[in-house]
This record gives sequence, structure tokens and C-alpha cells, in this order.
Amino acid sequence: MAQKPSIPKGTRDFNPEQVAKRNYIFQTIQKQFETFGFQPIETPSFENSDTLMGKYGEEGDRLIFKILNSGDYLNKVDDGLYSEKDSNKITASISEKALRYDLTVPFARYVVQHQNEIEFPFKRYQMQPVWRADRPQKGRFREFFQCDADVVGSTSLWQEVELVQLYDSVFSALKLEGVTIKINNRKILSGIAEVIGASDKLIDFTVALDKLDKIGEEKVKAEMLEKGISQDGINTLQPLFTLSGDFNSQIEQLKTILNSSEDGRKGIEELAFIDKAISELGLQSAKLQLDVTLARGLNYYTGAIYEVSAPEGVNMGSIGGGGRYDDLTGIFGLKDVSGVGISFGLDRIYLVLEELNLFPETVTKNIDVLFINFGEAEALFSLKAIKHLRLQGVNAELYPDDAKMKKQMNHANKRHIPFVVLVGDNEMEQGTYTLKNMISGEQFKLSLDALTQKLT
Repeated sequence: MAQKPSIPKGTRDFNPEQVAKRNYIFQTIQKQFETFGFQPIETPSFENSDTLMGKYGEEGDRLIFKILNSGDYLNKVDDGLYSEKDSNKITASISEKALRYDLTVPFARYVVQHQNEIEFPFKRYQMQPVWRADRPQKGRFREFFQCDADVVGSTSLWQEVELVQLYDSVFSALKLEGVTIKINNRKILSGIAEVIGASDKLIDFTVALDKLDKIGEEKVKAEMLEKGISQDGINTLQPLFTLSGDFNSQIEQLKTILNSSEDGRKGIEELAFIDKAISELGLQSAKLQLDVTLARGLNYYTGAIYEVSAPEGVNMGSIGGGGRYDDLTGIFGLKDVSGVGISFGLDRIYLVLEELNLFPETVTKNIDVLFINFGEAEALFSLKAIKHLRLQGVNAELYPDDAKMKKQMNHANKRHIPFVVLVGDNEMEQGTYTLKNMISGEQFKLSLDALTQKLT
């Protein structure tokens, strides 16, 4: 008995309707990327292991899919090493390549490798799949797409301003109105830690602060105490827990809190610059919001931090994020090349559009018209018309088999094809085509020119 087929956990098949909807999102994002001057690049699905390993921390390294060397990969393993049965030690001997974990590290490798060919500042976009050996669960997969846009070779804050506009343009084009672009700055977080005397506990402090929405003020304070942050420091933090008002008023409150921190003041200046520019330029449908509890990718980012949330009422995690990094390429030996970038969460955006019924009806349109097959002569006559229609941009096809008419009509209905064309002896003699509207049931006998006009 044949084994029942399956796919690996954390991967998915996509049916024609799902692919059409995903392509709609891809195409919308791509159009906006190119409108803003970003250029496409692609990198291999797999990289040399030493390109990826050690770049994401211990947890990230564990989630990288390793690729076994070709051939007898165990042959070159030292007998003593093999007898230890330590998979971590033996991996380097049997696997020299790994599947791409994200698009950022391969991009850093690309920039360094092609630095003499690149015109800086370099604005690139990339939309490719990545793989992570994570535990599959709702909204988390082992194979998924990332849609990234980055600028490297410029420290200008106008890039941060443009990325806010890019987020707004993409979500406006998708008709996804009311998203919130949250922004913070790594220097703000460093400044707060400095003011409360916890610079050495920056990560502990921000991890706790990041939970404010989830566990509440008192539990956040309790966690900070557990991590060794003093009660005096926590008391100094009190204004943060009640920070309110619009972007500008929060900035003014932060100035008071961070007055003694040079790093903090610099972060405030950067945020104020971005807010002023966006206020002048305006946004189409998104809103920009300061969130001092946002600590996304703390060890990675050095300036602005972004996170995008879905419209109110939609229960979904972030649908985008990114930020400024001062030394993207330093891990590969090219120092002091600053960059800033953002990413779009394709799968979550898909779920949000589905929940809000925002996919246009035309997205899943495939065939405009199906020609019914009544036999060899009729099929050839129909194919001549189909060739003409396709040249005019009409999606047309012939039912391939000389089957019963009922079966062919059912096929058209199941595929939601709006029109069918019937060609019999009379039509061939008169050089006409009978067009049937599958929704209304109306029929029209038309010349080829009239048929073309009706379907275009």
C-alpha cells in the first residue's frame, strides 16, 4: 500500500487562489519599493555556514537549517570525534552550507563582496523565502517569505523619514487603512538605563519594559527589581509609565526625564526630526506613534526602531518592523557602513487582509472565457479565435476534451469562469460565436470583433 504523502512540518502548499492573493501583496509591495528608488537583488537560498553561524546569537544558530555535505559525508570525520557523538562538534565536519535564516546577513555579505560595484548610498529590496528550524505554531512557519527594503552607506535621517512614508504608501495601496507605525530610538533606551543607573542592565531593563502592554506596570516593576534594578531607579522611571499625549508632547516629557543623558538627548533629537518632517509631509492612511517601550532587536539596532501594528480591532502581532544599524557590514570586515531598513510580514498581512475582506475580487481572476469543445473541427475554429483574444489581453482557453457539454459547463462554474463560448456547425458556417454569460444566463451571437470588444 502506497504511503500517504505529506510535507514537512512548518511548510505549506498554496492553492491557486492563495497564490493569486499572495502575488497581489508581492506586486503591491514591489511597486512601492521601486517607486521609492529601491533596486532588486537576490541572494542564494543557501550560504556558506560560516557566513551565517555566529551572527544571530546562540538561539539563532540553533534554528539554522544545516545542509549535509554531498557524498560520503561521514568519511572525513575523525574517529575520535565521531565516537563522542557530539552533534555540535561534528556538524562543522559534515555540513559546510546552510539555508538562509534571514535576508539581512546575506545582504551584508553581498554588500562587502560587491562593494566595488555598488554605488552608495545603495537602496536595495529583496523578496525571497527564508528558513528557520523553529517550533511550528499559528502564524509561525519554518519556511516563509521576507520582503525587505534597506539603505546602506548613509547616516541621513531623511532615510528614516522615507521609510515611514514607504510603510504608509504600501498599506495605503493595499487599502489597509489605520495601521500604526510605532517608533522608538535605541539611544532613548540607553539614555533611560543610564539615568536610572542601570546601563549594565540595559537588556534586562528593556526586556521588562517591553512587557508593559502585556503584564502591566506593577509586574514590570517587580521584574525589574528581580533583575537588580534599584527601587530609586524604578521611581525615577515613573513618568515613563504615565507618558501620554501626542508625539510632540511625549518628546517634551522625555526631555525632562533624559536631561542628564547625552545619548538620550541625541535620541530625542532624532525622533523629533522624524516627527517634524512627517508632520509637514503628512501620511495617507497610517499614523506615526512614539512608543518608548518598543525595544525590538535591541542588540542589533543603534538608532530608530520601527514596528507596525494592524488596525484596531484586528488581533494580530506586528506586520512589519525594522530600524537603523550603524555597522551592518562590520561582521564581514567592512567597517562603518551605516544602514537602515524595514521589513513587511507577508503572511500576517495576508491574514489581516483576509479578515477585513480587503482583497479585490479581481485578484483571483484567472480565465475570462472558456470555449466549449464540440469536436476536432470546432476546436480548431475556436483556437483561432482564442489566439486572437489572447493577443488582445483576454485570458481564454479551450476545454481540452470532447466531453459532454454538462461536464464542460460544470467545469466553468467550478472555476468561476464568467463566460463560455459555444461553436457548432451554424457558428462555423456564419463565422460567429455564441457567448454565454454564466451568471445571468444571457446569450449573444457575435462576430469575432464584437466578441473581442465584449471581453476586453
